[in-house]
Amino acid sequence: MLLTVRETQADDIDEIFSVRARTRQNPASKEWLATRGITPASMAASMASGKVKGWVCLDESVLVGFCNGDGTSGEVLVLAVLPEYEGKGIGKRLLLRVVEWLRSAGFEQPWLAASPDPNIRGHGFYRALGWGPTGRCLENGDEILQLPNNAMQPTSEGGCRGD
Repeated sequence: MLLTVRETQADDIDEIFSVRARTRQNPASKEWLATRGITPASMAASMASGKVKGWVCLDESVLVGFCNGDGTSGEVLVLAVLPEYEGKGIGKRLLLRVVEWLRSAGFEQPWLAASPDPNIRGHGFYRALGWGPTGRCLENGDEILQLPNNAMQPTSEGGCRGD
């Protein structure tokens, strides 16, 4: 297994939608995402404009995870890793890349929306990395988590190599 991380390219978009549909606890089909205005075309436009940026992890040439952030709001939009690649440090490494980018764009405390259910993997994952609840929630019940300035600093550890 040769895992590498690199910035998302336009050619990755279709595979990103495939990975998103196959996650363990929060899968979202291409059709469901389209009902929320998230399509391959809208994603390509957001990335081309520089509003959204992301990173992917590849196992040789197979996309196994990705993370995207919004450079206009400071939000981590999505983090998804295929179930068979969970527990290898991939999610942490991808999230760190997005956090670094958001901080370089002026967002010292990036934020994300996540399930408040402690039985969902993301609940413990984000908290273990220093993300904390703000006391605010979205209409769908997801809570807003924010990352303090001193949390999640770059390290050399992780499941994927380089860019």
